[in-house]
Amino acid sequence: MDGLRQRFERLLEQRNLATGVLGALEARTGVEKRYLAMGLVTLLSLYLLFGYGASLLCNLIGFAYPAYASVKAIESPSKEDDTLWLTYWVVYGLFGLLEFFSDLLLFWCPFYYVGKCAFLLFCMAPGPWNGAAVLYHRAIRPLFLKHQATVDSLVSDLSGRALDAAAGLTREGPANMMQSQKGK
Repeated sequence: MDGLRQRFERLLEQRNLATGVLGALEARTGVEKRYLAMGLVTLLSLYLLFGYGASLLCNLIGFAYPAYASVKAIESPSKEDDTLWLTYWVVYGLFGLLEFFSDLLLFWCPFYYVGKCAFLLFCMAPGPWNGAAVLYHRAIRPLFLKHQATVDSLVSDLSGRALDAAAGLTREGPANMMQSQKGK
């Protein structure tokens, strides 16, 4: 438990928008940053449990910070942060696809949005406990490598058919327009 508290304290010492706001609130109210942060986490958790619009809050948590961090990663010269956030978006997209098909069943689970939010936070956690990296390397990557040739062949075939259909439409388009003009 002390390790978790120490990580939480280190997180509050970093310089970013959230710790800046917490610092300003601490200066105004006299309440320590850590208590303000714990209160905010508690309020968010309770809202995810009982609040109206918990799905919106959960999706904002899973999208807003990762989108911001992804833009920062694009602008940085380092490749590691790009890989980290690309991995997150692959897992997030696959999770969203699975959630779409199972939403009718999962929506009725009482703590669904708390679990979803915890999963998304796990997927964006820094360091060796990054859930997106764990899921990618243990599940997604092996499946991808196993079926990559088949999917590449299918995509190539479909894109070839789409290009042929588009070319056919562009060739037939002006001729059909001229015939319809003659009929008027």
